[in-house]
Amino acid sequence: MTTESLLDRWGAGWRGPLLAALLAMIAGLPGVLAVPPLDRDESRFAEASAQMLETGDFVSIHFQAAPRFKKPVGIYWLQAAAVKTLSQVEDRAIWAYRVPSLLGVMLAAGACVWGAAAFLRPGNALVAGALMASSFMLSTEASIAATDAVLCGTTTLAMAALGRLYLAERGGPPAGRRARPLFWGALALAILVKGPIAPMVVALTLAALSLWERRVSWVGRLGWGWGLIVLAAVLGPWALAITVATDGAFWGAAVGSDLAPKLTGEAEGHGAPPGYYLLLAPLLLFPATLLLPAGAVGAWRARGEPAVRFALCWLIPSWLVFEAAPTKLVHYTLPLYGALAWLMARSLEGVGADPPPTDGPRVRAIGAGLVVVVGIVFAIAAPVAMARLGDFSGAAWAFAAGLLFLLAASAGAVLLGRRRAAAAALAASVAGALGHGALVGGVLPSLRPLWLSTAAARDLAGAGASPWQGVVPGPVTVAGYAEPSLVFLLGADTELAGPDEAADAIAEGRPAIVEGRDEAAFRAALTEQGLRAAPIGVVSGLDYSNGRTDILRLYRPPPTK
Repeated sequence: MTTESLLDRWGAGWRGPLLAALLAMIAGLPGVLAVPPLDRDESRFAEASAQMLETGDFVSIHFQAAPRFKKPVGIYWLQAAAVKTLSQVEDRAIWAYRVPSLLGVMLAAGACVWGAAAFLRPGNALVAGALMASSFMLSTEASIAATDAVLCGTTTLAMAALGRLYLAERGGPPAGRRARPLFWGALALAILVKGPIAPMVVALTLAALSLWERRVSWVGRLGWGWGLIVLAAVLGPWALAITVATDGAFWGAAVGSDLAPKLTGEAEGHGAPPGYYLLLAPLLLFPATLLLPAGAVGAWRARGEPAVRFALCWLIPSWLVFEAAPTKLVHYTLPLYGALAWLMARSLEGVGADPPPTDGPRVRAIGAGLVVVVGIVFAIAAPVAMARLGDFSGAAWAFAAGLLFLLAASAGAVLLGRRRAAAAALAASVAGALGHGALVGGVLPSLRPLWLSTAAARDLAGAGASPWQGVVPGPVTVAGYAEPSLVFLLGADTELAGPDEAADAIAEGRPAIVEGRDEAAFRAALTEQGLRAAPIGVVSGLDYSNGRTDILRLYRPPPTK
Protein backbone atom coordinates (compact mmCIF):
# COMPACT_ATOMS: atom_id res chain seq x y z
CA MET A 1 0.00 0.00 0.00
CA THR A 2 1.44 3.37 -1.02
CA THR A 3 1.74 6.34 1.33
CA GLU A 4 -0.93 8.19 -0.62
CA SER A 5 -3.46 5.36 -0.41
CA LEU A 6 -2.74 4.87 3.29
CA LEU A 7 -3.26 8.58 3.95
CA ASP A 8 -6.48 8.48 1.93
CA ARG A 9 -7.70 5.64 4.11
CA TRP A 10 -6.84 7.51 7.31
CA GLY A 11 -8.36 10.74 6.04
CA ALA A 12 -11.63 9.36 4.72
CA GLY A 13 -14.93 10.27 6.36
CA TRP A 14 -14.89 11.19 10.04
CA ARG A 15 -11.41 9.78 10.60
CA GLY A 16 -9.59 12.75 9.07
CA PRO A 17 -11.10 15.47 11.30
CA LEU A 18 -10.80 13.20 14.34
CA LEU A 19 -7.10 12.44 13.76
CA ALA A 20 -6.30 16.11 13.18
CA ALA A 21 -8.13 17.06 16.38
CA LEU A 22 -6.23 14.34 18.25
CA LEU A 23 -2.91 15.70 17.01
CA ALA A 24 -3.89 19.19 18.15
CA MET A 25 -4.72 17.77 21.58
CA ILE A 26 -1.34 16.01 21.80
CA ALA A 27 0.45 19.28 21.04
CA GLY A 28 -1.58 21.41 23.45
CA LEU A 29 -2.62 19.25 26.40
CA PRO A 30 0.75 19.15 28.22
CA GLY A 31 0.79 22.94 28.45
CA VAL A 32 -2.82 23.03 29.57
CA LEU A 33 -1.99 20.80 32.52
CA ALA A 34 1.51 21.92 33.45
CA VAL A 35 2.09 25.63 32.81
CA PRO A 36 1.30 27.91 35.80
CA PRO A 37 -1.09 30.87 35.35
CA LEU A 38 0.28 33.42 32.89
CA ASP A 39 0.42 37.18 33.09
CA ARG A 40 -1.31 39.18 32.12
CA ASP A 41 -4.29 38.51 29.86
CA GLU A 42 -4.78 34.84 30.74
CA SER A 43 -5.08 35.51 34.46
CA ARG A 44 -7.42 38.44 33.86
CA PHE A 45 -9.72 36.24 31.77
CA ALA A 46 -9.57 33.39 34.28
CA GLU A 47 -10.18 35.63 37.29
CA ALA A 48 -13.14 37.33 35.60
CA SER A 49 -14.62 33.89 34.84
CA ALA A 50 -14.02 32.79 38.44
CA GLN A 51 -15.79 35.89 39.72
CA MET A 52 -18.81 35.04 37.57
CA LEU A 53 -19.06 31.73 39.39
CA GLU A 54 -18.50 33.35 42.77
CA THR A 55 -21.02 36.15 42.33
CA GLY A 56 -23.58 34.47 40.08
CA ASP A 57 -23.46 37.52 37.75
CA PHE A 58 -23.07 36.10 34.25
CA VAL A 59 -23.82 39.36 32.43
CA SER A 60 -21.28 41.92 33.66
CA ILE A 61 -17.56 41.14 33.43
CA HIS A 62 -15.21 42.26 36.21
CA PHE A 63 -11.60 41.83 37.26
CA GLN A 64 -11.77 42.42 40.99
CA ALA A 65 -13.99 45.51 41.31
CA ALA A 66 -13.03 47.00 37.94
CA PRO A 67 -15.32 46.45 34.92
CA ARG A 68 -13.63 44.50 32.13
CA PHE A 69 -15.26 46.04 29.08
CA LYS A 70 -12.93 44.69 26.39
CA LYS A 71 -14.36 41.51 24.88
CA PRO A 72 -17.84 39.97 24.66
CA VAL A 73 -18.93 37.41 27.20
CA GLY A 74 -18.50 34.16 25.24
CA ILE A 75 -15.08 33.10 26.51
CA TYR A 76 -16.06 33.81 30.12
CA TRP A 77 -19.14 31.64 29.83
CA LEU A 78 -17.11 28.83 28.29
CA GLN A 79 -14.46 29.01 30.99
CA ALA A 80 -17.05 29.18 33.77
CA ALA A 81 -18.83 26.14 32.32
CA ALA A 82 -15.55 24.21 32.12
CA VAL A 83 -14.68 25.02 35.74
CA LYS A 84 -18.19 24.18 36.95
CA THR A 85 -18.02 20.82 35.14
CA LEU A 86 -14.42 19.78 35.79
CA SER A 87 -13.17 21.57 38.88
CA GLN A 88 -14.10 23.92 41.74
CA VAL A 89 -13.67 27.66 41.64
CA GLU A 90 -11.96 27.49 45.06
CA ASP A 91 -9.24 25.26 43.63
CA ARG A 92 -7.96 28.02 41.33
CA ALA A 93 -6.86 25.28 38.93
CA ILE A 94 -5.84 27.14 35.78
CA TRP A 95 -6.03 23.99 33.63
CA ALA A 96 -9.83 23.98 33.84
CA TYR A 97 -10.00 27.52 32.45
CA ARG A 98 -7.84 26.41 29.51
CA VAL A 99 -10.12 23.57 28.41
CA PRO A 100 -12.13 25.82 26.01
CA SER A 101 -8.88 26.87 24.35
CA LEU A 102 -7.80 23.26 23.91
CA LEU A 103 -11.19 22.41 22.42
CA GLY A 104 -10.87 25.48 20.18
CA VAL A 105 -7.64 24.29 18.57
CA MET A 106 -9.06 20.79 18.18
CA LEU A 107 -12.09 22.30 16.44
CA ALA A 108 -9.83 24.36 14.18
CA ALA A 109 -7.84 21.31 13.08
CA GLY A 110 -10.91 19.15 12.53
CA ALA A 111 -12.79 21.89 10.65
CA CYS A 112 -9.73 22.45 8.46
CA VAL A 113 -9.86 18.81 7.32
CA TRP A 114 -13.64 18.90 6.82
CA GLY A 115 -13.45 21.96 4.59
CA ALA A 116 -10.43 20.73 2.63
CA ALA A 117 -12.13 17.38 1.94
CA ALA A 118 -14.47 19.17 -0.48
CA PHE A 119 -11.65 19.70 -2.99
CA LEU A 120 -8.67 17.55 -1.98
CA ARG A 121 -8.01 13.85 -1.75
CA PRO A 122 -8.84 12.57 1.74
CA GLY A 123 -5.18 12.04 2.54
CA ASN A 124 -4.21 15.56 1.53
CA ALA A 125 -7.14 16.99 3.47
CA LEU A 126 -5.76 15.13 6.50
CA VAL A 127 -2.34 16.67 5.82
CA ALA A 128 -3.95 20.12 5.85
CA GLY A 129 -5.41 19.43 9.27
CA ALA A 130 -2.13 18.01 10.56
CA LEU A 131 -0.20 21.07 9.40
CA MET A 132 -2.66 23.31 11.20
CA ALA A 133 -2.85 21.16 14.34
CA SER A 134 0.92 21.15 14.83
CA SER A 135 1.62 24.78 13.93
CA PHE A 136 3.59 26.33 16.77
CA MET A 137 1.36 29.36 17.30
CA LEU A 138 -1.92 27.45 17.37
CA SER A 139 -0.46 24.76 19.65
CA THR A 140 0.71 27.46 22.04
CA GLU A 141 -2.70 29.15 22.17
CA ALA A 142 -4.19 25.81 23.27
CA SER A 143 -2.61 26.29 26.69
CA ILE A 144 -3.65 29.93 27.21
CA ALA A 145 -7.05 30.68 28.75
CA ALA A 146 -7.94 33.55 26.42
CA THR A 147 -10.06 34.17 23.34
CA ASP A 148 -7.76 33.39 20.43
CA ALA A 149 -7.86 29.59 20.25
CA VAL A 150 -11.66 29.55 20.45
CA LEU A 151 -11.86 32.37 17.89
CA CYS A 152 -9.62 30.36 15.54
CA GLY A 153 -11.76 27.24 15.96
CA THR A 154 -15.10 28.94 15.38
CA THR A 155 -13.81 31.09 12.50
CA THR A 156 -12.21 28.09 10.79
CA LEU A 157 -15.45 26.15 11.09
CA ALA A 158 -17.45 29.06 9.67
CA MET A 159 -15.02 29.47 6.76
CA ALA A 160 -14.92 25.72 6.07
CA ALA A 161 -18.71 25.69 5.84
CA LEU A 162 -18.68 28.82 3.67
CA GLY A 163 -16.06 27.23 1.42
CA ARG A 164 -18.19 24.13 0.98
CA LEU A 165 -21.20 26.28 0.09
CA TYR A 166 -19.12 28.24 -2.42
CA LEU A 167 -17.65 25.13 -4.04
CA ALA A 168 -21.10 23.54 -4.33
CA GLU A 169 -22.11 26.59 -6.39
CA ARG A 170 -19.06 26.05 -8.62
CA GLY A 171 -19.71 22.42 -9.45
CA GLY A 172 -18.08 20.91 -6.38
CA PRO A 173 -19.60 18.26 -4.13
CA PRO A 174 -22.93 19.09 -2.48
CA ALA A 175 -22.43 21.16 0.67
CA GLY A 176 -24.98 19.12 2.63
CA ARG A 177 -27.64 20.22 5.05
CA ARG A 178 -25.17 20.97 7.82
CA ALA A 179 -23.17 23.62 5.99
CA ARG A 180 -25.48 26.63 6.38
CA PRO A 181 -26.36 25.99 10.06
CA LEU A 182 -22.69 25.42 10.85
CA PHE A 183 -21.71 28.62 9.06
CA TRP A 184 -24.18 30.82 10.91
CA GLY A 185 -23.80 29.04 14.24
CA ALA A 186 -19.99 29.20 14.18
CA LEU A 187 -20.09 32.84 13.10
CA ALA A 188 -22.43 33.70 15.98
CA LEU A 189 -20.16 31.96 18.50
CA ALA A 190 -17.09 33.68 17.07
CA ILE A 191 -18.75 37.07 17.49
CA LEU A 192 -19.77 36.21 21.05
CA VAL A 193 -16.13 35.35 21.79
CA LYS A 194 -14.26 38.22 20.11
CA GLY A 195 -16.62 40.61 18.41
CA PRO A 196 -15.82 41.85 14.89
CA ILE A 197 -12.86 39.67 13.83
CA ALA A 198 -14.80 36.73 12.32
CA PRO A 199 -17.35 38.98 10.55
CA MET A 200 -14.44 40.95 9.09
CA VAL A 201 -12.83 37.78 7.72
CA VAL A 202 -16.14 36.59 6.24
CA ALA A 203 -17.01 39.99 4.76
CA LEU A 204 -13.59 40.51 3.17
CA THR A 205 -13.69 37.00 1.72
CA LEU A 206 -17.11 37.54 0.17
CA ALA A 207 -16.11 40.97 -1.14
CA ALA A 208 -12.88 39.68 -2.67
CA LEU A 209 -14.64 36.73 -4.34
CA SER A 210 -17.34 39.01 -5.72
CA LEU A 211 -14.80 41.42 -7.17
CA TRP A 212 -12.65 38.62 -8.61
CA GLU A 213 -15.55 36.81 -10.26
CA ARG A 214 -17.86 39.78 -10.84
CA ARG A 215 -20.82 37.79 -9.59
CA VAL A 216 -22.62 37.90 -6.27
CA SER A 217 -25.74 35.81 -6.83
CA TRP A 218 -24.48 32.87 -4.76
CA VAL A 219 -24.00 35.13 -1.74
CA GLY A 220 -27.75 35.67 -1.61
CA ARG A 221 -28.27 31.93 -1.17
CA LEU A 222 -26.40 31.67 2.13
CA GLY A 223 -29.65 31.73 4.09
CA TRP A 224 -29.52 35.33 5.27
CA GLY A 225 -33.11 35.39 6.54
CA TRP A 226 -32.86 32.68 9.15
CA GLY A 227 -29.10 33.17 9.50
CA LEU A 228 -29.56 36.67 10.86
CA ILE A 229 -32.23 35.28 13.18
CA VAL A 230 -29.64 32.81 14.51
CA LEU A 231 -27.21 35.67 15.09
CA ALA A 232 -29.88 37.69 16.89
CA ALA A 233 -30.91 34.70 19.02
CA VAL A 234 -27.32 33.97 20.09
CA LEU A 235 -26.08 37.52 20.50
CA GLY A 236 -29.17 39.52 21.31
CA PRO A 237 -30.02 38.47 24.89
CA TRP A 238 -26.60 39.20 26.32
CA ALA A 239 -26.15 42.36 24.21
CA LEU A 240 -29.41 43.71 25.61
CA ALA A 241 -28.59 42.63 29.17
CA ILE A 242 -25.10 44.19 29.19
CA THR A 243 -26.47 47.39 27.66
CA VAL A 244 -29.05 47.70 30.43
CA ALA A 245 -26.63 46.64 33.18
CA THR A 246 -23.97 49.19 32.20
CA ASP A 247 -26.17 51.93 30.71
CA GLY A 248 -24.36 51.35 27.43
CA ALA A 249 -20.90 51.86 28.94
CA PHE A 250 -19.73 48.41 27.79
CA TRP A 251 -20.00 49.33 24.11
CA GLY A 252 -18.29 52.67 24.54
CA ALA A 253 -15.38 51.08 26.36
CA ALA A 254 -15.13 48.03 24.08
CA VAL A 255 -15.03 50.16 20.93
CA GLY A 256 -13.49 53.39 22.16
CA SER A 257 -10.97 52.04 24.67
CA ASP A 258 -10.08 48.63 23.22
CA LEU A 259 -10.78 48.32 19.48
CA ALA A 260 -10.22 51.89 18.25
CA PRO A 261 -6.74 52.34 19.77
CA LYS A 262 -5.58 49.12 18.09
CA LEU A 263 -6.71 50.46 14.71
CA THR A 264 -5.32 53.97 15.10
CA GLY A 265 -2.17 53.53 17.16
CA GLU A 266 0.23 51.13 18.82
CA ALA A 267 -2.02 50.07 21.70
CA GLU A 268 -0.33 48.75 24.85
CA GLY A 269 3.11 49.02 23.24
CA HIS A 270 2.45 46.25 20.72
CA GLY A 271 3.41 48.10 17.57
CA ALA A 272 5.29 46.76 14.56
CA PRO A 273 5.72 47.77 10.90
CA PRO A 274 3.91 46.14 7.97
CA GLY A 275 5.47 42.83 7.04
CA TYR A 276 5.69 41.73 10.68
CA TYR A 277 3.42 38.70 10.24
CA LEU A 278 5.02 37.72 6.94
CA LEU A 279 8.47 37.78 8.52
CA LEU A 280 7.35 35.67 11.48
CA ALA A 281 5.29 33.19 9.45
CA PRO A 282 8.09 30.56 9.08
CA LEU A 283 8.50 30.52 12.88
CA LEU A 284 4.85 30.62 13.88
CA LEU A 285 3.77 27.98 11.35
CA PHE A 286 6.57 25.50 12.11
CA PRO A 287 6.69 22.66 11.10
CA ALA A 288 4.27 23.57 8.30
CA THR A 289 7.10 25.89 7.17
CA LEU A 290 8.19 22.91 5.09
CA LEU A 291 5.42 23.50 2.53
CA LEU A 292 5.20 27.28 2.59
CA PRO A 293 7.14 27.78 -0.69
CA ALA A 294 5.22 24.99 -2.43
CA GLY A 295 1.94 26.43 -1.17
CA ALA A 296 2.79 29.84 -2.61
CA VAL A 297 3.83 28.42 -5.99
CA GLY A 298 0.84 26.08 -6.13
CA ALA A 299 -1.58 28.88 -5.24
CA TRP A 300 -0.30 30.97 -8.14
CA ARG A 301 -0.46 28.07 -10.61
CA ALA A 302 -3.94 26.96 -9.54
CA ARG A 303 -5.45 30.39 -8.87
CA GLY A 304 -8.14 29.71 -11.46
CA GLU A 305 -9.52 26.80 -9.40
CA PRO A 306 -12.53 27.76 -7.27
CA ALA A 307 -11.11 26.17 -4.11
CA VAL A 308 -7.76 27.94 -4.42
CA ARG A 309 -9.52 31.20 -5.26
CA PHE A 310 -11.62 30.88 -2.11
CA ALA A 311 -8.54 30.19 0.03
CA LEU A 312 -6.71 33.19 -1.43
CA CYS A 313 -9.70 35.46 -0.82
CA TRP A 314 -9.89 34.13 2.75
CA LEU A 315 -6.19 34.72 3.31
CA ILE A 316 -4.96 37.83 1.50
CA PRO A 317 -7.44 40.64 2.30
CA SER A 318 -7.57 39.93 6.04
CA TRP A 319 -3.81 39.39 6.18
CA LEU A 320 -3.30 42.84 4.63
CA VAL A 321 -5.64 44.35 7.21
CA PHE A 322 -3.64 42.77 10.04
CA GLU A 323 -0.37 43.97 8.49
CA ALA A 324 -1.74 47.50 8.11
CA ALA A 325 -3.08 47.79 11.66
CA PRO A 326 -0.55 49.59 13.92
CA THR A 327 -1.14 47.20 16.84
CA LYS A 328 0.25 43.73 16.22
CA LEU A 329 0.34 40.58 18.32
CA VAL A 330 1.65 37.27 17.01
CA HIS A 331 -1.69 35.47 17.39
CA TYR A 332 -3.83 37.94 15.43
CA THR A 333 -3.53 36.02 12.13
CA LEU A 334 -4.63 32.67 13.59
CA PRO A 335 -8.10 32.82 11.94
CA LEU A 336 -6.27 32.70 8.58
CA TYR A 337 -4.18 29.60 9.27
CA GLY A 338 -6.86 27.36 7.76
CA ALA A 339 -6.45 29.04 4.38
CA LEU A 340 -2.67 28.60 4.54
CA ALA A 341 -3.08 24.93 5.44
CA TRP A 342 -5.45 24.42 2.48
CA LEU A 343 -3.00 26.01 0.05
CA MET A 344 -0.04 24.05 1.38
CA ALA A 345 -1.97 20.78 1.15
CA ARG A 346 -3.18 21.69 -2.35
CA SER A 347 0.47 21.90 -3.43
CA LEU A 348 0.70 18.11 -2.98
CA GLU A 349 -1.50 17.64 -6.03
CA GLY A 350 -0.71 18.48 -9.63
CA VAL A 351 -2.31 21.31 -11.59
CA GLY A 352 -3.74 19.89 -14.79
CA ALA A 353 -0.87 18.24 -16.64
CA ASP A 354 1.71 19.93 -14.43
CA PRO A 355 3.44 18.01 -11.64
CA PRO A 356 2.87 19.10 -8.04
CA PRO A 357 4.90 22.16 -7.00
CA THR A 358 6.60 19.92 -4.42
CA ASP A 359 8.34 18.15 -7.30
CA GLY A 360 10.26 21.27 -8.29
CA PRO A 361 13.88 21.08 -7.05
CA ARG A 362 14.10 24.77 -6.20
CA VAL A 363 10.82 24.79 -4.28
CA ARG A 364 11.82 21.64 -2.42
CA ALA A 365 15.22 23.10 -1.55
CA ILE A 366 13.75 26.34 -0.21
CA GLY A 367 11.14 24.50 1.86
CA ALA A 368 13.71 22.08 3.26
CA GLY A 369 16.13 24.89 4.06
CA LEU A 370 13.48 26.96 5.83
CA VAL A 371 12.23 24.12 8.00
CA VAL A 372 15.77 23.08 8.99
CA VAL A 373 16.73 26.63 9.99
CA VAL A 374 13.58 27.13 12.04
CA GLY A 375 13.91 23.67 13.57
CA ILE A 376 17.44 24.49 14.72
CA VAL A 377 16.21 27.76 16.23
CA PHE A 378 13.55 25.94 18.26
CA ALA A 379 15.93 23.14 19.22
CA ILE A 380 18.42 25.66 20.60
CA ALA A 381 15.77 27.76 22.35
CA ALA A 382 14.82 25.09 24.90
CA PRO A 383 18.31 24.46 26.39
CA VAL A 384 19.18 28.17 26.22
CA ALA A 385 16.06 29.03 28.23
CA MET A 386 16.94 26.28 30.68
CA ALA A 387 20.50 27.56 31.07
CA ARG A 388 19.37 31.15 31.68
CA LEU A 389 16.26 30.65 33.80
CA GLY A 390 16.01 27.05 34.95
CA ASP A 391 17.65 24.93 37.60
CA PHE A 392 18.12 22.09 35.10
CA SER A 393 15.34 20.05 36.67
CA GLY A 394 13.76 20.10 33.22
CA ALA A 395 16.97 19.30 31.35
CA ALA A 396 15.61 15.97 30.10
CA TRP A 397 12.54 17.73 28.73
CA ALA A 398 14.70 20.37 27.06
CA PHE A 399 16.77 17.64 25.41
CA ALA A 400 13.63 15.78 24.30
CA ALA A 401 12.00 18.93 22.91
CA GLY A 402 15.15 19.91 21.01
CA LEU A 403 15.55 16.41 19.62
CA LEU A 404 11.93 16.28 18.46
CA PHE A 405 12.15 19.70 16.79
CA LEU A 406 15.28 18.57 14.96
CA LEU A 407 13.54 15.33 14.01
CA ALA A 408 10.57 17.27 12.62
CA ALA A 409 12.86 19.44 10.53
CA SER A 410 15.25 16.74 9.33
CA ALA A 411 12.63 14.09 8.59
CA GLY A 412 10.53 16.63 6.74
CA ALA A 413 13.49 17.91 4.74
CA VAL A 414 14.77 14.43 3.82
CA LEU A 415 11.38 13.09 2.78
CA LEU A 416 10.61 16.26 0.83
CA GLY A 417 13.94 15.90 -0.95
CA ARG A 418 12.90 12.40 -1.95
CA ARG A 419 9.65 13.77 -3.41
CA ARG A 420 7.54 12.22 -0.65
CA ALA A 421 5.94 15.50 0.29
CA ALA A 422 2.81 14.12 1.96
CA ALA A 423 4.85 11.79 4.16
CA ALA A 424 7.24 14.67 4.89
CA ALA A 425 4.40 16.91 6.04
CA LEU A 426 2.83 14.22 8.21
CA ALA A 427 6.13 13.15 9.82
CA ALA A 428 7.10 16.76 10.52
CA SER A 429 3.66 17.49 11.98
CA VAL A 430 3.71 14.53 14.38
CA ALA A 431 7.27 15.18 15.57
CA GLY A 432 6.59 18.92 15.84
CA ALA A 433 3.46 18.34 17.92
CA LEU A 434 5.37 16.04 20.28
CA GLY A 435 8.20 18.56 20.52
CA HIS A 436 5.79 21.34 21.39
CA GLY A 437 4.22 19.16 24.06
CA ALA A 438 7.65 18.49 25.61
CA LEU A 439 8.51 22.19 25.51
CA VAL A 440 5.36 23.57 27.14
CA GLY A 441 4.66 20.59 29.38
CA GLY A 442 8.20 19.92 30.60
CA VAL A 443 10.53 22.85 29.97
CA LEU A 444 8.35 25.88 30.73
CA PRO A 445 7.17 24.76 34.20
CA SER A 446 10.79 24.14 35.20
CA LEU A 447 11.74 27.78 34.51
CA ARG A 448 10.92 28.65 38.11
CA PRO A 449 12.11 32.28 38.09
CA LEU A 450 9.18 33.03 35.75
CA TRP A 451 6.52 31.83 38.17
CA LEU A 452 6.71 34.34 41.01
CA SER A 453 2.99 34.38 41.74
CA THR A 454 2.79 30.59 41.85
CA ALA A 455 5.72 30.39 44.26
CA ALA A 456 4.27 33.09 46.51
CA ALA A 457 0.85 31.43 46.66
CA ARG A 458 2.44 28.03 47.31
CA ASP A 459 4.60 29.36 50.15
CA LEU A 460 1.62 31.11 51.75
CA ALA A 461 -0.33 27.86 51.65
CA GLY A 462 2.64 25.92 52.99
CA ALA A 463 2.74 28.22 56.01
CA GLY A 464 -1.02 27.92 56.58
CA ALA A 465 -1.47 31.59 55.66
CA SER A 466 -3.53 31.32 52.49
CA PRO A 467 -7.04 32.82 52.73
CA TRP A 468 -8.42 29.73 50.96
CA GLN A 469 -7.40 27.56 53.93
CA GLY A 470 -9.66 29.39 56.39
CA VAL A 471 -6.92 29.55 59.03
CA VAL A 472 -6.08 33.26 58.83
CA PRO A 473 -8.39 36.09 57.77
CA GLY A 474 -8.08 37.56 54.32
CA PRO A 475 -7.54 39.25 52.04
CA VAL A 476 -3.82 39.22 51.43
CA THR A 477 -2.38 42.70 50.89
CA VAL A 478 0.33 42.96 48.23
CA ALA A 479 2.66 45.96 48.02
CA GLY A 480 4.76 46.71 44.94
CA TYR A 481 3.66 43.72 42.86
CA ALA A 482 0.36 43.78 40.97
CA GLU A 483 0.37 40.90 38.51
CA PRO A 484 -3.08 39.39 37.75
CA SER A 485 -1.77 35.84 38.25
CA LEU A 486 -1.38 36.51 41.97
CA VAL A 487 -4.93 37.87 42.15
CA PHE A 488 -6.20 34.73 40.41
CA LEU A 489 -4.34 32.46 42.82
CA LEU A 490 -5.24 34.35 46.01
CA GLY A 491 -8.76 35.51 45.18
CA ALA A 492 -10.72 38.48 43.91
CA ASP A 493 -10.48 40.43 47.15
CA THR A 494 -6.67 40.45 47.12
CA GLU A 495 -5.61 44.00 47.97
CA LEU A 496 -3.07 45.53 45.60
CA ALA A 497 -1.79 48.52 47.52
CA GLY A 498 1.29 50.08 49.07
CA PRO A 499 3.57 49.47 52.07
CA ASP A 500 1.35 51.37 54.51
CA GLU A 501 -1.61 49.15 53.61
CA ALA A 502 0.60 46.09 53.98
CA ALA A 503 1.43 47.18 57.52
CA ASP A 504 -2.28 47.74 58.19
CA ALA A 505 -2.90 44.14 57.05
CA ILE A 506 -0.45 42.85 59.66
CA ALA A 507 -2.20 45.00 62.29
CA GLU A 508 -5.51 43.40 61.31
CA GLY A 509 -4.14 39.86 61.51
CA ARG A 510 -3.89 39.37 57.74
CA PRO A 511 -0.95 38.18 55.58
CA ALA A 512 1.07 40.59 53.45
CA ILE A 513 3.41 40.27 50.47
CA VAL A 514 5.94 43.05 49.97
CA GLU A 515 8.18 43.55 46.94
CA GLY A 516 11.79 44.43 47.79
CA ARG A 517 11.56 48.04 46.60
CA ASP A 518 8.83 48.68 49.18
CA GLU A 519 10.50 46.76 52.00
CA ALA A 520 12.05 49.76 53.77
CA ALA A 521 8.80 51.72 53.70
CA PHE A 522 6.89 48.68 54.97
CA ARG A 523 9.24 48.26 57.92
CA ALA A 524 9.01 51.95 58.69
CA ALA A 525 5.19 51.70 58.71
CA LEU A 526 5.39 48.71 61.07
CA THR A 527 7.69 50.60 63.45
CA GLU A 528 5.40 53.62 63.39
CA GLN A 529 2.48 51.42 64.49
CA GLY A 530 4.57 49.48 67.00
CA LEU A 531 4.07 46.22 65.10
CA ARG A 532 6.12 43.19 64.18
CA ALA A 533 5.61 40.85 61.24
CA ALA A 534 6.61 37.18 61.12
CA PRO A 535 8.48 36.29 57.91
CA ILE A 536 7.13 33.32 55.96
CA GLY A 537 9.60 33.20 53.11
CA VAL A 538 11.18 34.96 50.15
CA VAL A 539 10.65 34.28 46.45
CA SER A 540 12.49 36.00 43.65
CA GLY A 541 12.48 35.89 39.90
CA LEU A 542 11.77 37.64 36.63
CA ASP A 543 8.49 39.46 36.12
CA TYR A 544 8.39 38.77 32.38
CA SER A 545 5.50 41.20 31.84
CA ASN A 546 7.81 44.16 32.47
CA GLY A 547 11.27 42.57 32.37
CA ARG A 548 11.95 43.45 36.00
CA THR A 549 13.57 41.24 38.62
CA ASP A 550 11.38 41.17 41.73
CA ILE A 551 11.91 39.89 45.26
CA LEU A 552 8.72 39.10 47.16
CA ARG A 553 8.81 38.78 50.95
CA LEU A 554 5.88 37.05 52.59
CA TYR A 555 4.69 37.99 56.06
CA ARG A 556 2.04 37.05 58.56
CA PRO A 557 1.20 38.51 61.98
CA PRO A 558 3.38 37.11 64.76
CA PRO A 559 1.78 34.34 66.80
CA THR A 560 -0.01 35.49 69.91
CA LYS A 561 1.41 34.32 73.23
